[in-house]
Amino acid sequence: MGHDHDHHLSHMVHHHRDVQGGAERAAIFGISDGLVSNVALILGVAAAAEGGNSVVIAGLSGLLAGAASMAAGEYVSMKAQAELVERELERERESLANNPRAETQELAKIYESRGVAPDQARDIATAVMADPEIALEVHAREELGVDPDEVGNPLLAAVSSFIAFAIGAILPLLPWFFTDGTDATIYSVLVGLGASAAVGVALATFTKRSMFKTAARQVVLAAAACTATFAVGSLLGATVV
Repeated sequence: MGHDHDHHLSHMVHHHRDVQGGAERAAIFGISDGLVSNVALILGVAAAAEGGNSVVIAGLSGLLAGAASMAAGEYVSMKAQAELVERELERERESLANNPRAETQELAKIYESRGVAPDQARDIATAVMADPEIALEVHAREELGVDPDEVGNPLLAAVSSFIAFAIGAILPLLPWFFTDGTDATIYSVLVGLGASAAVGVALATFTKRSMFKTAARQVVLAAAACTATFAVGSLLGATVV
């Protein structure tokens, strides 16, 4: 009977994805950003320029500038977040050392607000406060909403963002290394739309949503960006060679 009960519970328990860590999510969005921005840039220049060299130069410039910008932004953002979290953790660490009774009462109040009986809340809070490291982790989670062990590495995030953006940005540029003119433009569009669909499928895998709808959304967004920049390029310059 006990075995059957445990087996039944094992089917009832469900596990959540890590929705805040975001390494895979950041990589997918980095590729998506690089892809959409560079395919739009390539088509805009292709519509206005007379030669394939201009497109290659613009595409490589867009790749490097976009990847560097994304990496710098990711580094600054995560560094600032890490410093803010560390400052708050240090303040919490000092408060735990200097005002343990007040911190115990504060934690007990948090548990009470979540429906725990007052006596039980005090017992739980007292047990947590017995270990300084556990106390800091619990207070950080309950009061600050952060996990001290999951702040993230700013440098790693910056490098990852650079690489992800570069991968997305190089894809629509590849045809221009082998051909130019209308053929290269068509290939860029096909590569861009195909890669956008692949990004949508990857996103659907993580979000557990419809692959078709997510892929279609990515394709529509990419197509809209391509159409807009191609139209502007056509108005600014000559026709595609």
